Amino acid sequence: MKKLFLLVLAVAVLGGAGYYWRYSTSTSAAPKAAGAGGAGGAPRSMPVKAGVVKTGRIAEEVNAVGSLLANESVMIRPELDGRIAGIHFSEGQLVRKGEKLVSLDASEIEAQLAAVNAALSLNRSRMKRAEELHSKNFISAQALDEARENLNQSLARQDEIQARLDKMTIKAPFEGVAGLRQVSPGAYVKAGQDIARLEGIGTLKLDFRVPELYLGQLRPQQEVQARVDAFADEVFGGAIYAIEPAVDEQTRTVLLRARIPNPGVRLKPGMFARVHLVLSIRENALLIPEQALVPRGTERYVYRVADGKAVLAKVETGLRRPGEIEITKGLTAGETIVIDGQLKLQDGSPVSILPEDTPARSK
Repeated sequence: MKKLFLLVLAVAVLGGAGYYWRYSTSTSAAPKAAGAGGAGGAPRSMPVKAGVVKTGRIAEEVNAVGSLLANESVMIRPELDGRIAGIHFSEGQLVRKGEKLVSLDASEIEAQLAAVNAALSLNRSRMKRAEELHSKNFISAQALDEARENLNQSLARQDEIQARLDKMTIKAPFEGVAGLRQVSPGAYVKAGQDIARLEGIGTLKLDFRVPELYLGQLRPQQEVQARVDAFADEVFGGAIYAIEPAVDEQTRTVLLRARIPNPGVRLKPGMFARVHLVLSIRENALLIPEQALVPRGTERYVYRVADGKAVLAKVETGLRRPGEIEITKGLTAGETIVIDGQLKLQDGSPVSILPEDTPARSK
């Protein structure tokens, strides 16, 4: 009987303890639930920093490397063998087109020309006399033809020797700067032997290559900018004037040629150049800070702020520049977007916009 009493007492004590635990848990949980959402159960807003989608000018650009070339370049060489009678230029001197550069000894050719001129004079007299005699029927037509042919041969011989005489004097084919000469006056030179180089460097050519991807955006008169190591702080401007019609099969690049003005002839042929080419310019592009983007896989999103909430918007991007990116689809100018603090946001989350000098708490 005593054991039954103790068993009933133990059951009563356990039941009372369980009832007290359930009551205390339910009463303490109610205030916590009420306090979690604030007054009226509304979720608490997330502090973020926001900006505005703006419009601006953006350029599509490509960088390349190239080489400077002389606008015109030729090695001065004689066409005939001969002894140098005179050198009429100084090394490094600017020479004008048509100026005399080198003279070869032409005394022998001049003597030949004098003999031909004498024969030509005689044949002219014979031709005149033959015409007079033929008009009076004193000589045949054949004799007149022979006199005419002798005159023509003398004229041709005169032209031949005069051409040889002209080649004994080498003249500048264009305006340029004479290089270092490799011969001296009195030296005997063979036809085709190097004497000096003549470089037209008042304007230089710039050759460079760009990937074939940009071929559809290339056109003559596009502006280029070039930098060289010798004048690192200066930018030299020019314009494309020729595009190679074929793409290189090995590199899949296209060769471009531009002209670069060279006042003071400070730039030299053969210099290495870093080239900057503007392919296109958009004046009213939509621009946002690059940090506003929310990448998800291969897609890009931005949080718009509408009615105090963050609205997730899918966007398509275009060109980039330091700190900014172009939006081609998904936003309009003037919209407010989240630019800082978006890592803890979800679509539809309430947000409160912080002043610009206040950091967002989620970063």
